[in-house]
Amino acid sequence: MSPIRHLSEETLISLLQKRDRRAFNYLYDSYSGALYGVVIRIVLHKNYADEVIQNVFVKIWNHIEQFDQQKGRVYTWMLNIARNAAIDYIKSKGVKNEQKNQSLPDIVNRSESSNYAVTEPQEKTDLIGLKEVLNALKPEWRKLIDLAYYQGYTQKEIAEELDLPIGTVKTRVRAALLQLKQVLNEYQ
Repeated sequence: MSPIRHLSEETLISLLQKRDRRAFNYLYDSYSGALYGVVIRIVLHKNYADEVIQNVFVKIWNHIEQFDQQKGRVYTWMLNIARNAAIDYIKSKGVKNEQKNQSLPDIVNRSESSNYAVTEPQEKTDLIGLKEVLNALKPEWRKLIDLAYYQGYTQKEIAEELDLPIGTVKTRVRAALLQLKQVLNEYQ
């Protein structure tokens, strides 16, 4: 079987729902880099990110019939699966225990280790090419998006981190997402 070169989103979904393995290979080749960028921002450790991304693609394969084209694009759907899987992974008891058991030099030097991702905000957004898009947001809204979507904070955790009322955080996150949507529409 020869590999698939170009597919419309509609055709890709149709083939995936028919369990076409070439379509799955196309999906992986086309989207794994971007999804990995999101996962590594949240998980930070390369080995964990590799495990999470594998689980993400298994979830996509097993639940492709749940994708609804009326609700959005397949990339957005997969991005949410990847983000949620990464957050679930870092919040799992086993990972929390392992992080607690790291020696101090491991924690302090982890940015120097090849097993850890760079976590500078500007470099994180470059992994999937969103730096320019996020720079169009107000600085305080960029911080909210970074905390919520790249670091996996809940709105309650953001409120505590920024010392803001939860209602203010909810309002600002919504406003930030609306502006982000507007900016993204301008890029299409």
